[in-house]
Amino acid sequence: MIHYIRDLGVGNMKAAIIGGTGYGAIELIRLLNKHPYLEVGSVVSNSQAGNDFSESYPHLTEIINQPLESFDVNRLSEQNDIVFLATPSGVSSKMVPQLMCKGIKVIDLSGDFRLRSQSEYETWYKHTAPDEKYLSQATYGLSEFYAEETKSAKLIPNPGCFPTATTLGLLPILKAKLGDATSIIIDAKSGVSGAGRGLSLTSHYAEINENLKAYKLGAHQHIPEIEQVLKDESGRLVTITFTTHLVPMTRGIMITAYVNLLGKISTSEVNALYKEFYENHPFVRIRPEGIYPSTKEVSGSNYCDIGLHVDQRTNRLTVISVIDNLVKGAAGQAIQNANLMNGWAVSTGLEDISLYP
Repeated sequence: MIHYIRDLGVGNMKAAIIGGTGYGAIELIRLLNKHPYLEVGSVVSNSQAGNDFSESYPHLTEIINQPLESFDVNRLSEQNDIVFLATPSGVSSKMVPQLMCKGIKVIDLSGDFRLRSQSEYETWYKHTAPDEKYLSQATYGLSEFYAEETKSAKLIPNPGCFPTATTLGLLPILKAKLGDATSIIIDAKSGVSGAGRGLSLTSHYAEINENLKAYKLGAHQHIPEIEQVLKDESGRLVTITFTTHLVPMTRGIMITAYVNLLGKISTSEVNALYKEFYENHPFVRIRPEGIYPSTKEVSGSNYCDIGLHVDQRTNRLTVISVIDNLVKGAAGQAIQNANLMNGWAVSTGLEDISLYP
């Protein structure tokens, strides 16, 4: 095994995970377990501190043999080199200042530091906004677009799952100034793991099995994040109609986006544009014309697969973008960002082929 050499000696970097019993955290552990330069350090769960980790996740028996810890910023900074926050929104904003004061790098999987506007955050998330001092230090972690900024960052807000699939699917056509930015419609579908491990009526088997339901119409907290990124990268004001649906499957996100085109262009020309745009980005795959991705084809992987179709009758582009919400939409992208922060190849530890069928 190749080992990363630290100032403190020879050995892998220790990665702490805070919020250690959720689905995002367990996916981080799965990916870290085979990373050549990172290894699992402290795993923090205030609600289950002292319990052995395998009590919560028996499939890790004799793989991760360590007790869950309570949050202690001094111990965390002494024993770990980087921290992944897999906590709910409203929690990370309280922990990040303590961690950054200790000089430890942080990748936050919650939504606390994604929006630059404090008032927007409070409107959409219904929590007190993070301190501007730390908000201004945050580098948004959409790896395919902000790789250079990420390399020197100390605080990375990991993009949300829906924003990842949506922005990767829409940015090439908008940056080329070929799509109308004011009339975009996005139909988004997610598996149940996106709701987290906590018990709720929404994810109750009898409620979700053989059922498909829309939720948070016009009120989803990912709307301002998507609009912020699309505006930043296209240079234009972007307004979207965004509707999310819960699907009776465990993993996966599919977004179907509809973009009115500003001129005549064929499907083959759009495909060529996207292929060139993502030529040097190994985790974005553009399907050949007439072939469209499904969620199972990216399950367990860090890929975002995109299919494209131009309806010549309506002059409208349909974009289909799929990811695994727990990997490219959370833990995988977080490790992708950690790779960039530490100067490693972006694909390090993330080369897994999708689980199929």
